[in-house]
Amino acid sequence: MASRSIFQLQVFLIFALATTAFSSVLSPYYYEKVCPKALPTIKRIVEAAVYKERRMGGSLLRLHFHDCFVQGCDASILLDATSTIDSEKNAHPNLNSVRGFEVIDQIKKEVDKICGCPVVSCADILAVAARDSVVALGGPSWKVPLGRRDSTTASRNLANSNLPPASMDLPALIKNFKNQGLNERDLVALSGGHTLGFSQCGPFKERIYNGTNIDSDFAKERRKTCPRTGGDTKLSPLDPTFGRFDTAYFSNLIKKKGLLESDQALFSGGSTDKLVKTYSYNPKAFSADFANSMIKMGNIKVLTGKRGQIRSNCRKVNH
Repeated sequence: MASRSIFQLQVFLIFALATTAFSSVLSPYYYEKVCPKALPTIKRIVEAAVYKERRMGGSLLRLHFHDCFVQGCDASILLDATSTIDSEKNAHPNLNSVRGFEVIDQIKKEVDKICGCPVVSCADILAVAARDSVVALGGPSWKVPLGRRDSTTASRNLANSNLPPASMDLPALIKNFKNQGLNERDLVALSGGHTLGFSQCGPFKERIYNGTNIDSDFAKERRKTCPRTGGDTKLSPLDPTFGRFDTAYFSNLIKKKGLLESDQALFSGGSTDKLVKTYSYNPKAFSADFANSMIKMGNIKVLTGKRGQIRSNCRKVNH
């Protein structure tokens, strides 16, 4: 009897996969039939990881962003280096900086176990984990369109050229986001993701010692944990409430207390000043725009249909 029901389950899975695995359009309901427990499983693991270490929420959000800006949202950032994979983990913006890979591994292992086989892509796991991290830290929720497939390639060179450095000025940031199909509103809203997490000292050292568009007391405070020489990996919070999704990031920009040059660039007499002001006093507007921009970013150059694959191990291409 048990073997018969296992056979029926396998037939059901094959049928369900046939109807979903090769869809070319993303849908929030993609896994509803093939594995309804997939999303609750991701949520449970993300919540536990964020509860254990609040910083992890910002780290998982950043993983999705750093994935999408290189080859699109295809989980290329998760691939380890091999003789044929020039891993994005070794790109300058990612090296010894992006983190959360172990949480993604744990999610993949548990989701594949509960679904019976690898049906949930690593790219979708990144997108859902980013949303669940934001929610866990008091931010908005949104329906994540699903059905991405995983890449079989990665590009360290593209990561080096596509990911915006902390020193970027506003015109360069606008251009960088426009190259990904994102506008100025997306730029400001998604930069608001810096309401969560930390930055290493290296990327903002120049700003706190030689910057002009910076509050002097704020610069002094940051110098205490970021010496002029050495200490490049020491951490500073990106906003005063780094473990809570709120609008303090934007209020800080108005006070010239943006940690990174690329943060402060959003409020420096340019075209984005007005939106920064709006978000600083209107959390609902920020939350709504952030959710919309996350959906938009999550759609960048996705692999669907028969393109790409569903990796069994997020760190390796299937062979």
